[in-house]
Amino acid sequence: MIKLSIIIPVLNEEQNLQILLPYLQKHTTTSTEIIVVDGGSSDESINVIKRFNTRLITSNVGRAAQMNAGAREAKGNRLYFLHADCKPPYNFETLILSSEFQAGSFRMKFENRHWMLTFCAWFTRFNWQICRGGDRSLFVDKLIFEKLAGFKDIPIMEDYEIVSRLLVDGQFVVLLDSLTSSARMYEKHGIVWLQLVYAYIHLLWFFGANEIALKTKLKNILD
Repeated sequence: MIKLSIIIPVLNEEQNLQILLPYLQKHTTTSTEIIVVDGGSSDESINVIKRFNTRLITSNVGRAAQMNAGAREAKGNRLYFLHADCKPPYNFETLILSSEFQAGSFRMKFENRHWMLTFCAWFTRFNWQICRGGDRSLFVDKLIFEKLAGFKDIPIMEDYEIVSRLLVDGQFVVLLDSLTSSARMYEKHGIVWLQLVYAYIHLLWFFGANEIALKTKLKNILD
């Protein structure tokens, strides 16, 4: 019987998948399934997924659409949404399945130990909506996820949006262990600069900015 379904949305993530998939297989039992949802990769992602004998689903590109597609196919009664460039603690399966809460996430730390990233990651211990982005990962009971109609089909901030709904009834927990996240975007654009950009985008979203406009603005800034 499948108890946990890990759902990983990907687009051109062959290098990260070669690290993540064997790690997940090593630290899970047969009661957990791994589903990778590809949004149209042009690299070797598909071949990597097949090589590690995980479930492959194709979907329209977009994290919300991909994660919803994976959830529809999942056999587990608890879903775990994970980014390809993040690595949960080795005992994540036990921690997630033994949680009395219906939804939650891990604390986070970055591979890069830059002071600003360490400072920002420290706040992920708090049960605040702004600290609950997708790179922290998310577990949720499938029945609750279906009741909420899944992720809202928006191009950005879909992770923060669903957590805002999960927090309403208090059934959301931040587990004590930490997930390790890649700092590749920070290293590419500059750590301090990108953190300021993200803070700006969060502020606009908090005050009701349209998600499509936010996605365009973020793309224009980073390009």
